[in-house]
Amino acid sequence: MSSLTNLPRWVYVPAAIGTVFIGLPLVATAAKVDWPHFWSLISSESSATALLLSLKTAAASTAVCVVLGVPMALVLARSQLRVVRLLRPLILLPLVLPPVVGGIALLYAFGRLGLVGRFLETAGVSMAFSTTAVVMAQTFVSLPFLVISLEGAARSAGGDYEVVAATLGARPTTVWWRVTLPLLVPGLVSGAVLAFARALGEFGATLTFAGSLQGVTRTLPLEIYLQRVDDPNAAVALSLLLVAVAALVVLGLGSRRLTGPDAR
Repeated sequence: MSSLTNLPRWVYVPAAIGTVFIGLPLVATAAKVDWPHFWSLISSESSATALLLSLKTAAASTAVCVVLGVPMALVLARSQLRVVRLLRPLILLPLVLPPVVGGIALLYAFGRLGLVGRFLETAGVSMAFSTTAVVMAQTFVSLPFLVISLEGAARSAGGDYEVVAATLGARPTTVWWRVTLPLLVPGLVSGAVLAFARALGEFGATLTFAGSLQGVTRTLPLEIYLQRVDDPNAAVALSLLLVAVAALVVLGLGSRRLTGPDAR
């Protein structure tokens, strides 16, 4: 029997209300768009530059999240050390932090007078208010999404296959590449898609740590914020464009992974 038939009928009422609550603002945005001039509103030089920068930095931050997040997720899932359990809330803290607070934290860590930034500045390396700062801000807020997704996949997969491979004489590095990573591919895809989508929409941490320099740090969310005052019609059109791009990423690349292997 399908699990859907076991649900009480009243459950569908709050589920429908939640769906309407999420969908109604998006429908209202689409209704507000000046459709006859939609293309001209989104194809200005500043808008195209902001969109391209958003895609580039989101891709770069997702790559950083994968490189750092896969080991972090496996350590959290497999390690029994007490210090790892204590560090888990710290690693996932950006999930609940206001993005502006994250930007301030990055500024005081990597800014010109920051904890680490002052030494980098002495060495001639400047992080804040650069494209690198955009990638760092996006990575800071999106990394926990990949970690928590991949950690769940690692816990579900268990470690039996790794143990068998080790007993057959495989070295730890071989087990990592030949056994562990292939098992985690579905969770890795889901986490990477979520991280990319989160990075694409990042605003607060980017504005605080990287600023809004056209062609350098002004991503599409920042362009929308600026256009909201100068050209509201352009802001609405760009908002819909950002929603469409994020939806394509999630639905086109990650829908099967996000809904599970049994989705049809």
